[in-house]
Amino acid sequence: MVKNRQFIKPLAAIILAIICLLPLDACAAASKTANGDAIYQQRTVHNPDGIGKFYMGREIAQVMGYQGAGWLERPSRGMEEKSARLVNNLDLKPTDIVADIGAGTGYISFRIAPLVPQGKVLAVDVQPEMINFIKVNKQEKNIANVEPVLASIDNPNLPENSVDLVVMVDAYHEFAYPREMMQGIVKALKPGGRTVSIEYRGENPMIPIKGLHKMTQKQVKKEMAAVGLVWKETKDMLPQQHLMVFEKPSQI
Repeated sequence: MVKNRQFIKPLAAIILAIICLLPLDACAAASKTANGDAIYQQRTVHNPDGIGKFYMGREIAQVMGYQGAGWLERPSRGMEEKSARLVNNLDLKPTDIVADIGAGTGYISFRIAPLVPQGKVLAVDVQPEMINFIKVNKQEKNIANVEPVLASIDNPNLPENSVDLVVMVDAYHEFAYPREMMQGIVKALKPGGRTVSIEYRGENPMIPIKGLHKMTQKQVKKEMAAVGLVWKETKDMLPQQHLMVFEKPSQI
């Protein structure tokens, strides 16, 4: 049995080398799969609301497509989620550079923008259709300090050490590559910068949101700690969501 084990690693290396004789895209995909085995697990039997991909014991939820833009902009949202209260509890400074990750139509971005008049809001999303919604809303609202940013599924496409605050409102649980995306976010944060995660409370089964679209504090803390972010506080002043604040250490 021990002898057999000695051949496993060399054999895996040979197989990967053979794959890398194929076109570059195939080699890159094979390397990514090999490196990601310890981080993600794919299961054929899973929740229909998920993608069958698991991270740190949690199944990743399906993305709400741009077809749901009307729901994001529903007139009742402000009252249901207390959006003004949410924004007013972000402890913003007028000069802050804020990244709204998973911005969707820019619903939160445009509410943050007036509070950072000498700063700006980077409205980040992976769907080009959502970016178009943001551009239209920016023009209609005549708000200059919101900048749309098209991200990829594993990279927020933000410059290093450029952002004071990252906000993720009901978005993180849908990230297809949460580890890689968060690593990019941590790089984009300035030392001492903050990440605010707003998620429907997974501890409360009475909240009428699908299970995979909610997260517990314990799970959020575990996943943020995995990329070096330090939990600072949880503000439970929203009707159905946790507002959790994490900080990037000065040295990370």
